[in-house]
Amino acid sequence: MKTVQKILAAAALLVAAPLAAAPADVSAPGPESMAVGPDGTLYLGNIGSPVLARARPGETAAKPFIDLTSDKAAFLLGVLVDAPTNTLWVCEMMSMDRSSPMLKGKGVLRSFDLNSGAHKLNIPLPDPTNICNDFVVGPDKALYVSDTSNGKVLRLRPGARTLETVIQNSSLYGIDGITFLNGQMYVNTVWSNALFRIPLDAAGKAGAPVQLLANRLLKSPDGMRAANGRMYLAENSGGQVDEVTINGDRATITPLKTGLNAPTAVEVHGDTLWIGDRGGNKAVAVALRK
Repeated sequence: MKTVQKILAAAALLVAAPLAAAPADVSAPGPESMAVGPDGTLYLGNIGSPVLARARPGETAAKPFIDLTSDKAAFLLGVLVDAPTNTLWVCEMMSMDRSSPMLKGKGVLRSFDLNSGAHKLNIPLPDPTNICNDFVVGPDKALYVSDTSNGKVLRLRPGARTLETVIQNSSLYGIDGITFLNGQMYVNTVWSNALFRIPLDAAGKAGAPVQLLANRLLKSPDGMRAANGRMYLAENSGGQVDEVTINGDRATITPLKTGLNAPTAVEVHGDTLWIGDRGGNKAVAVALRK
């Protein structure tokens, strides 16, 4: 009996344990995208300029880190840290035609040394018009890139300098967030408010996208990341960030942080979920339960 009582008491303490305090928010202009380094440093893209900002742990305002003005770039979209290769990936947008709902631009996949910001790769996306939006490193160590306006997922294999097409599908027009959870690729579409799983075989060949049935309508799903067996999703016109639980072909959307002003990016570091709140000009920190 005493053993049972001890177990119950320990469980009660665990449930009641308070969340660890989250770091202070970080001010940054128009953080469309963001990434977090191994030491907790934030890297933030800017929807309004070609200057990538950085905030070291404890800093409450991001400072310019990589300035691509000399490239005549317009602005920056995806940002990703690949710690094992000490690489910072950036989607550099050279132009964007906003004259029609089907946006068309010209994007370049760029990479830099994570610490110094020294240039590494410069790879234009293959189609004449495109949107280099977001990316993720897969289980095979390749980089997978979402091309929003062409409904494509592109892949850059380790050591390669040429992008290859993994899949192009009409259901993926508006593809934005991309991540891997439990070895499976998941993407969302910001234009049609949908979630998909894209099956890949052992050789990396893609099957037809499988749309997931969500428990409610999404509002402009944007940045999406998975960490510690959980998936997180920003809804930019919904003003919130969610945890997504997937069971087969169904997705349960549970709000984690509401009241945001156009959140477009999420990234997990330790017990903290960082949110790029583009409309609020800041990165917001939310404590996560273990």
